[in-house]
Amino acid sequence: MTLKVERLVVEHGAIRALDGISFEVDAGSLAAVIGSNGAGKTTLLRTISGLKDAKLGKIFWKDREITGMKPEDLVRRGLAHVSEGKSVIPELTVRENLSLGGIWRNNKSELEESIGEVINLFPRLGERMDQRADTLSGGERQMLAIGRALASKPELLLLDEPSLGLAPLVVEQIFETISQLCRQQGITIILVEQNAMGALAIADTGIIINLGVIVAQGDAGSLVADPALKSAYLGY
Repeated sequence: MTLKVERLVVEHGAIRALDGISFEVDAGSLAAVIGSNGAGKTTLLRTISGLKDAKLGKIFWKDREITGMKPEDLVRRGLAHVSEGKSVIPELTVRENLSLGGIWRNNKSELEESIGEVINLFPRLGERMDQRADTLSGGERQMLAIGRALASKPELLLLDEPSLGLAPLVVEQIFETISQLCRQQGITIILVEQNAMGALAIADTGIIINLGVIVAQGDAGSLVADPALKSAYLGY
């Protein structure tokens, strides 16, 4: 169930946001996509999840081409996307948000079981089930966003900047949970981050994007150890 991206080209009007990038992510592994603002990271996730159309190139998941498929069809094929700051509905309670995550599933008992698993993963959410999402802290909202995605029982999880704006201790907890989802539950994860060192520390592989092209990819530890990459792209 490898995710495979082949020569992907995506444009925003006259701007080429992704310029022929190719990579593979093995099933059950965690890939960190690193790059500065405007590098093309969010565009990559939105294209994989069907929210943005590709001009050229192909995307494969579970040995089937998914390029151009509708987002709702991709959810049914096991893909979940947690967008930056936009993956919860503020007016709804924690329980309602989690329920929406699995709304396409016909079996109510399976949905309740999934919500129970989310609460086990994020006990704080269990204490706030009847609170509106807009009353939660930033860290709790991020937990809810990830939990809502998990309620759909994904096999491929796309995470866009989950650490953005959070306190260091909360970031550590979120990253630990992301690693746990991959190592213990076998979920394939693509983690987009500006927090390069934090993301690469938990990743199996790293993909560094700059101005729409991949400038380096490979074992996460090797990327961290490369002095040229550290100074040019990893922020130290």
